[in-house]
Amino acid sequence: MHLNGRMALVTGGGAGIGREITFQLLEKGARVMMVGRDASRMATLCDSFAGKLSFVQADLSVFSEQQRVVQDVTERCPDLSILINNAGVQINLPEIGLGDVGQAERLQSEISLNLLAPVTLGFGLMPLLAKQSSAAIVNISSGLGLAPMRVAPVYSATKAGLSMFSRGLRYRCEDAAPSIRVVDVIVPTVDTEMSRDRSIAKIAPTEAAKAVVQGLIKDQDEVWVARAKLLRILYRVNPSLVYRMLRNG
Repeated sequence: MHLNGRMALVTGGGAGIGREITFQLLEKGARVMMVGRDASRMATLCDSFAGKLSFVQADLSVFSEQQRVVQDVTERCPDLSILINNAGVQINLPEIGLGDVGQAERLQSEISLNLLAPVTLGFGLMPLLAKQSSAAIVNISSGLGLAPMRVAPVYSATKAGLSMFSRGLRYRCEDAAPSIRVVDVIVPTVDTEMSRDRSIAKIAPTEAAKAVVQGLIKDQDEVWVARAKLLRILYRVNPSLVYRMLRNG
C-alpha cells in the first residue's frame, strides 16, 4: 500500500504509539485525523501540521461516542482509506485478591475502549472504506492476547478478543469487500504512560509505530513487533512456557 495522499484515522492518536503512528504517516505523505479525549493536546499537534492533521474529540469507551465518531468521519472524510484502532487502556488489579476489588465500572470501560470501540468503528466505517480502491483496518493487539497476565485479566481478554475479531473481520472483507485488508498488530510492552509503573523491558513507541507503518506498506495481514516475534515461536512450541513467562508480567 502506498501511503502518499491517503486519509487515515488513528484512535488514541495524540499520545504514545498513536502519536508516533500519526507522525510517521504524515512523513509518508498521508493526511491524518486523530481521535482522543484530550482536545488541547491534539489541537497543539495540529498547529504543526496545518491542513494535514485534524482531530475529533471523543471518549471511545462510550458507545454513543463511538457512533458519533463513525458519523463524523463518514461526513468529513469521504476518502478515508486507513483505520487504525490504537486507543486502549490497561486496568491492573492487585496481585492477589477476590472479586473485582471495586473496579467493576472501570473494567467495563476497559472492555468498551479496547474491544467494542474497534468493533463499532470497524463495522461502521467498513462501507466507507469499501468505496476506496484499496483500504486497511489495523487493530493494535498485544502479546498478552496469547497468554494473560494475572494483574490484567480483562486487558488480556480484550486483546485476545481483538485478534480474533481481526481474523473474523478479515474473512468478511475477503468475501464482501476484498479491497479492505485487515491487519492484526501484536506488540510487546511499549514505553508509554500506560506502562509507566512496569519495570520490565519495553520498546520505544517509535519502534512500534514503524512496524505498524511498514506492515501497511508491505500489505501484511499480521505484524509481530520486536520480542512478540519470539513469543509467537515459543507459543507454538511450548504454550505452557509462555503462560508461565507472562503470568506475572
